[in-house]
Amino acid sequence: MKTKYSFLLFFIFSVIFSQELPPILKFAPSFYGAGNQNWMISQSPNQFVYAANNVGLLEFNGANWQLYPSPNETIIRSVKVINNRIYTGCYMEFGFWTRQTNGRLNYTSLSKGMKKQMLNDENFWNILNYDQWVIFQSLNRIYIYDSKTETFKIITAKSFITKSYGTNNSIFFQTVGEGLFELERGTAHLVSSNPILIKNRIINVFEISDGLLVQTQLNGFYKVVGNSVSKFNTEADSQIETSSVYSSLILSDGRFAIGTVSNGVFILSKEGKLQYHISQNKGLSNNTALSLFEDVDENLWVGLDNGINCINLNSPIKSLTDDTGVLGAVYASILYKDKLYIGTNQGLFYKNFNSKEEFTFINGTKGQVWSLFEYKGTLFCGHDSGTFLIDNASAKCIFSNSGTWKLETVPHHDNLLLQGNYYGISVLEKVNNQWVFRNKVKGFDYSSRFLEITNALEVYVSHENQGVFRFQLDKELKNASTIFSYESPRKGKNASLIQFNNLIYYANKEGIFKLNPKTKLFIKDDLLSSVFKNDQYTSGKLIVDNSNKIWLFSKNYIHYFSLSKMSNQLKKNVIPIPASLTNSMLGFENISRISNSVYLIGTTDGYYMMNLDDFSFKNYAVSITSVSVNKQNENPIFGNLIDQGTFDHDFNNITFNYSIPEYNKFINAEYQYSLEGFQEDWSGWSTKTVVSFKNLSPGDYTFKVRAKFANSILKEIGVYHFTVLKPWYSTNLAVFIYFILLLFMAHFINKAYLNYYRKQREKLIEENNLLLEIQELENEQKMMKLRNDQLSLDVDSKNRELAVSTMSLNSKNELLAFIKEDLKKSPENGTNNLKSVISTINKNISEEDSWSVFKEAFDNADKDFLKRIKLLHPTLTPNDLRLCAYLRLNLTSKEVAPLFNISVRSVEIKRYRLRKKMNLLHDQGLVEYIMEV
Repeated sequence: MKTKYSFLLFFIFSVIFSQELPPILKFAPSFYGAGNQNWMISQSPNQFVYAANNVGLLEFNGANWQLYPSPNETIIRSVKVINNRIYTGCYMEFGFWTRQTNGRLNYTSLSKGMKKQMLNDENFWNILNYDQWVIFQSLNRIYIYDSKTETFKIITAKSFITKSYGTNNSIFFQTVGEGLFELERGTAHLVSSNPILIKNRIINVFEISDGLLVQTQLNGFYKVVGNSVSKFNTEADSQIETSSVYSSLILSDGRFAIGTVSNGVFILSKEGKLQYHISQNKGLSNNTALSLFEDVDENLWVGLDNGINCINLNSPIKSLTDDTGVLGAVYASILYKDKLYIGTNQGLFYKNFNSKEEFTFINGTKGQVWSLFEYKGTLFCGHDSGTFLIDNASAKCIFSNSGTWKLETVPHHDNLLLQGNYYGISVLEKVNNQWVFRNKVKGFDYSSRFLEITNALEVYVSHENQGVFRFQLDKELKNASTIFSYESPRKGKNASLIQFNNLIYYANKEGIFKLNPKTKLFIKDDLLSSVFKNDQYTSGKLIVDNSNKIWLFSKNYIHYFSLSKMSNQLKKNVIPIPASLTNSMLGFENISRISNSVYLIGTTDGYYMMNLDDFSFKNYAVSITSVSVNKQNENPIFGNLIDQGTFDHDFNNITFNYSIPEYNKFINAEYQYSLEGFQEDWSGWSTKTVVSFKNLSPGDYTFKVRAKFANSILKEIGVYHFTVLKPWYSTNLAVFIYFILLLFMAHFINKAYLNYYRKQREKLIEENNLLLEIQELENEQKMMKLRNDQLSLDVDSKNRELAVSTMSLNSKNELLAFIKEDLKKSPENGTNNLKSVISTINKNISEEDSWSVFKEAFDNADKDFLKRIKLLHPTLTPNDLRLCAYLRLNLTSKEVAPLFNISVRSVEIKRYRLRKKMNLLHDQGLVEYIMEV
C-alpha cells in the first residue's frame, strides 16, 4: 500500500513537473517591505497595483513598491479602486485614499463620523461597488455608501455574513444558516435557501447565461437556475475539494482562477478543463492564495500568505522550472517524430509534444548530453559518454571512445558524418543502413566543440583556449594536413564558430567575424557585431536553426537574423529578454525551433518556450511617479507633479522616479532621460527607474524621460518643468537693487570726490583769499593807520584850529571886555557915543554867537559826541553840553571861564554840578570820563 501511495505521489508530481507554465513574477515581503499576508488586490486607472497588506496599503507602479501604513495600525483586509479613489477597510475603520499633487496618497476616513453606529469589533473584509454605491462588508453588516450624496445605509443581517460577491449586474452575500441574498434597491432579498447553499460556504458567485455559478469552499461549483441547484463538474474537483478554496475569480476570457489554502492556484477553462495547476513546487511563492485579481493586461495577481505573485497568463513565453534537480540544466532539445526530446546534465528525456505527460528518462543516457542532431530520419545524441542513436525510448551507443560535442554532415557524402569529440574529430559511416564508427581523423587531436566543414573539405575548429584552426582533410577523411592556427581573430571566453548561408562566422567579445572564402581571412561583420555594442557581450554562442535563422545572445536581448525576402541582406530582429531573467548558461546557450513560430530555450533549471507570433504588446505610457528634492545631507521633500516645480536654491539635489506600469517577467522596460538646461542629449538606455542630479545651478530645466518596451520606443514622453530659484542675493530684484545701490554709490562717490575737490579748491581759494585778505587787512591796517594818523593829524589840526579859534574868540572877548571896562571908566562926556560903542562890544562878545561858531567847529571835529553824551545823560543842559565840549578839548577852568564870561570859581562850580549829574564816582576824573565817551 505504501508503495502504491508513493507511486501515486510520484505520478502526480511527474504530471505537474512536465507542464509548461506561464511566467511568474515573485515579490517577497522583504522585497516590497511589508507584511507577509495580502488579503485583497486592486488596480487603478493608471495601472498601479494596490494590495491590502497586514501592515498597510501597498502600491506598486511597475518599478517600486510603496507602503502607506494603516490609518489605525491594524491589518488592512480589503482594497478596491473606484475611479480616482482607493477604498480600504480594516478593523473598525474604512475610508479612501486620494493622490496629492506630490504623487503621495492621503487618507480620508468615512467611518469617523459613524463610530457610534458601528458595532464593536467590526472588521471590513470586502469592498464592492455598483454604479455610484460603494459596499463595505463586515461579518455583521453591510454599509452602503452613496458617493454622490455622501450618505450611508446600513443593512444588518440576522446572522454572520460569510462573504459578499459582486457581478456585473448584482451584489450578493451569504449568511450563516440562511442562504444566498441579493441587494436590491438598498435591501436584502433572499435568492436561494437551498440546503446546498446553506451547508456550503460560498467563495464567489459568477453570472452565466442561464443563471448563477456558485464556487464553494470544499465542494466545487454549483449552478443556480431559479430554484434549482445542480453540480458543475470540473477536471480539478478531486484536487480542489481537498485543498480548501479561499478565493476565486472569473477571468476576462471566461476562464476560472481558483486560489486554495494548501494547493496553490488552479486555472480552468470555461468548460471546467484543467489548464494549469500552479503550486509552490512549480514556482508559486506559497500554496495559500488569499486573494486573486486580474489586471488590465490579463495578468493574474495572487495575494499569498507569504508574498505577492503575478502570473503572466497570456505571455508568449511558457516555462518549465525544475526546482527538484531531477531534470537538470537543459543543453539541447529537438522535436522528433512528435516527441519532444531534451538533453540535460542528467541525461536524455522525452515526452509527447503538447501533452501534459511527464518527461520519461531514456535508459542508458545518464550523464551530460551536449547535442541532439537529426539526419535523414535518424536522431543522434552527442553525450559525455560518446554518441547514441535514439529510437523512441531507447538509446544505442555507437561510439564510446570519447565524449561527443556535436555532429556535422560531410559535403557530397550522404553516408558520412563528422563528429567533434573531446580528443579531435572522428567519422561515422552508414553501412547496411546502420550508422557505425569508421575512423578518427589523424593529425588533429584538439577538442572540437565547434567545427564546420566546407565543400573543399576544409575544416574550421574553434577551441576556447587555442583559438581558431584550419586544416585540410583528405578525400577519405582520414588525415588532417596543413594545419593553420589563426592569430586573428583571437581566442576568447565563450567564443564559438558556425556556418550560416555557406559562410563561416566566428564570435568572441571583440565582435563577429566572417570568413572571406578567397583570402581565407576573417573580417569583422559590422551588422552582426552591433549586437555586442555598449558592453552587451556575455557570450559568443552562435546557433543556426532549421529555418535558417542565426541566433545570438547578449546581456539584455536575444537576437536573430534572417535573410530578407527581397535581397540577400540580413534582417535583424530583437527579443528583449535579458540573460539575467532566463537563467541561461553562458557559452552553452541553446535554442531549437519546435514548430513554425515556437522555440525552446534551455536554462539552468529547465526551459522556456516562446511563440514569436505572439510577441505583441500594448503601447504603454511612461510616467514620472515622484520628484523629490533635498538640501545637502537632509531628508528629501516630494515636489508637485501637477504644476511646474519651483525649488529654493539650496534644494538643488533633485531625484526623479519614473516607470511603466507593466508586469511582464521576461521583458524589461528600458529608459532614456535628458535634462534640458543641464544635459541636452539623451542618456543611454537603462533599466534603472531613478535618476538624481546633484547641485544644480539656478535656472529653468525640463526633465524628459522616454521608454522602450519589447524593443519598441513608446510614443509617450514624461515631461517635468521645474525651476531652481536663485538665492535672494542673486535674484533680478537683488541685481536691480545692487544696480541702484551701485548708481547711488557711484553718484555719492562722485559727489564725494567732487565735494572733496571742491572743498580742496575752496580751501585753496579760501587760503588764498585769506592770504589776500590778510594782505589786504595788513594793507588796510597800514592804510587805516595812515588814515588814522592822518585823521589824528586832522583832528589835532582841527582841535588846534578849534582851540585857536576858541582862544581867538576868548582873546577877542577878553579884549572887548577890557575895552569895555576902560570905556566905562571914561568920563561921562560923550556918553551917547560911548554907549553906542559899548553896545557894539556887547554884541561882538555874545556867548551865543561864540557857542554857535564853536559848536559847528566842534561837530566837524568830533562828530556825534554831543549826541552820545546827551544819550548817556539826558538831564544835561545846553550849558552842561557846552562845558563837556570845552572839557573834551582839554581846556582848563581858567580857559573855559572867559568862554562863559564867568569867573574861574563859577567854572569849578559848573564842573562839580556836571559830575553830580553824571553820577561819577569820587575817584573818577571828569575830564577822563568825557574823553572816553
